[in-house]
Amino acid sequence: MVWNWLRRHPNLVDVALVLALAAGYIGRAGHSHEWVGGVAIAVLQVSPLLVRRRYPRAVLAATTVGFILQAVAYEPTPPVAQVVAVYTVAASLPRYEALVAATAATAAATIALLGLGDFNRAASDLIPLVGAWVLGDNLGTRRAYTRALEERAERLEREQEAERARAVAEEQARIARELHDVIAHNVSVMVVQAAAANDVFDSRPERAREALRAIEASGRTALAELRRLLGVVRGDAADYAPQPGLDRLDELVAQVRAAGLAVAVSVEGLPRPLPAGIDLSAYRVVQEALTNTLRHAQATRADVALRYRDDELDVEVRDDGADAGNGGGSGRGLIGMRERVGAFGGSLETGPLNTGGFGVAARFPL
Repeated sequence: MVWNWLRRHPNLVDVALVLALAAGYIGRAGHSHEWVGGVAIAVLQVSPLLVRRRYPRAVLAATTVGFILQAVAYEPTPPVAQVVAVYTVAASLPRYEALVAATAATAAATIALLGLGDFNRAASDLIPLVGAWVLGDNLGTRRAYTRALEERAERLEREQEAERARAVAEEQARIARELHDVIAHNVSVMVVQAAAANDVFDSRPERAREALRAIEASGRTALAELRRLLGVVRGDAADYAPQPGLDRLDELVAQVRAAGLAVAVSVEGLPRPLPAGIDLSAYRVVQEALTNTLRHAQATRADVALRYRDDELDVEVRDDGADAGNGGGSGRGLIGMRERVGAFGGSLETGPLNTGGFGVAARFPL
């Protein structure tokens, strides 16, 4: 507890250290006629320690100069202030830089003592200086290691946060695509059927009732799909209908045919189970293409082709109407198709056909 308090108040620690060292130096000066000079040199040695954490090199230089002046002008004293400065340099500076500074300061003090002929003091003072270096270097190494761990933890946290944000964005985009496909298709069918029912309500009531039944079926399908999406969002998707795939293509085609568009389906190759994501995306490509044909193309016919190859699945939808890709829609459907196909490393081509009409061709690698 005391150690934690000291770590939180480093400036107070430095003040107390300076006062204690100053008292010791002044006490050694005694009451001789040289007392004033001794006090001045003592102040020169210990006062820089107040800023040792901010200016470790300058403080080491100042304490070394003070130590040499004390030894030359009066008598050598224990290099306490210099020991603290060496410790600070070793703990706060990079190892090579700290080693150069500490070696230079120690060499200067040792040479001064040797010049005075005090060989014993020169040898004995090396022990605390080297010890201060070892302790400071150890502390500096542990601090650097701790900082590296903290930086790594912060970097990992940032990466995890970015990954979470990316996952959320992808999930939002996926749900938005699903909502667009579900709502756009079923509402388009309902609008077409409602218009047909209105046109024949008096002249052909049986046809009007068929259109109303188709509207009801489309509404139920839309509700089931929306419940499935809500289940995904809430995490209880298992309680709802499974996501659609190419095994439900016949239902989709029947729904579009009921809306008045003739649709032909052809399959090349041997149909086989597909990865769930590709199965859903292929279904949505067909659904969106047929929806665009219903809404914008003024077409009378559409052809759907599935080609199962050894290493890929090709999905193609063609109609005989106008350019369904620029028929007044928002363009989100084509963007959604491109995102779906691209998510599995596939490619999507859309555009007017040379023979008239509009085509959508998706390729999924398997």
